Amino acid sequence: MMEDRIILAIESSCDETAAAIIRNGSEIVSNVVASQIESHKRFGGVVPEIASRHHVEQITVVIEEALAQANMKSTDLDAVAVTEGPGLVGALLIGINAAKAFAFANDLPIIGVHHIAGHIYANALVQPMEFPLLALVVSGGHTELVYMKEHGSFEVIGETRDDAAGEAYDKVARVLGLPYPGGPRIDKLAHEGDEAVTFPRVWLEEDSYDFSFSGLKSAVINYKHNMDQRGEEISPTAVAKGFQDSVVEVLTAKTLRAAREYKVKQVIAAGGVAANKGLRTSLESVFAEEGIPLYVPPLKLCTDNAAMIGAAATPMFETNIRGNLSMNGRPGMELKSWV
Repeated sequence: MMEDRIILAIESSCDETAAAIIRNGSEIVSNVVASQIESHKRFGGVVPEIASRHHVEQITVVIEEALAQANMKSTDLDAVAVTEGPGLVGALLIGINAAKAFAFANDLPIIGVHHIAGHIYANALVQPMEFPLLALVVSGGHTELVYMKEHGSFEVIGETRDDAAGEAYDKVARVLGLPYPGGPRIDKLAHEGDEAVTFPRVWLEEDSYDFSFSGLKSAVINYKHNMDQRGEEISPTAVAKGFQDSVVEVLTAKTLRAAREYKVKQVIAAGGVAANKGLRTSLESVFAEEGIPLYVPPLKLCTDNAAMIGAAATPMFETNIRGNLSMNGRPGMELKSWV
């Protein structure tokens, strides 16, 4: 029987300071997240300098809390994993330097993990991943379709050409005067009425799996301006529903077409926008009909957390992939296969 692999994981790529202890890539022993939403709310978005300052204040606290909740010491660990990129460079550096210091002080190997690989592997904390699989990654900074034929094999078959879906949600929320974070608020509004303003669906080229949400965002802004100029009131509920219907229809249709073309055994959704009720409902409906298993992590594993970083780091550790103490933050890090 294989020995347990126990990894301390750290995540600080944006506005969440997080640490977790993961056993064998599938069991969450502890998972601590310090959120900064209240600090960034008054600015309507994440302010990088403020995010970095909060990470400095919280990083040691969350690491100690993760160990305490797991009732473990450094001697119980096999490795330290940390988000290497992409993300805000200042924020990344806090987590990376904390991980390097901990690894050096305790003579542990260090593993640098891609943030999106983490979001994908959040699913491994819920059920085993079956290959080949297709991952729809939808978050504030990313919208991608990723094909995986085995552990550590990532082929990005579609990505956003402009705004990510989550970014478009936040910008449209601002237009509607909704507080940050806008995504959950638009999702809630979209379910409060039956009427919807009709907005365009951007499909791009016929065979493309890429996404574009900038034009949709502009259509919402133009609609609001036109209504304002005519002195007419808009219905925030109808705008939210129309906007969400457009986003969800495109995401669902492209994911379904890719799943068929690549003949996958499993489809997984990942990232903060995977918590969106409208998107979850749409994906569940089409894939139930298609007969392809669909998995979406629970809400706490959709948003940024360290447990997902530990889950992604485990197969890397088992494949003998190691980082070193010269590791640096990589804000533009590409998702590349490690096999």
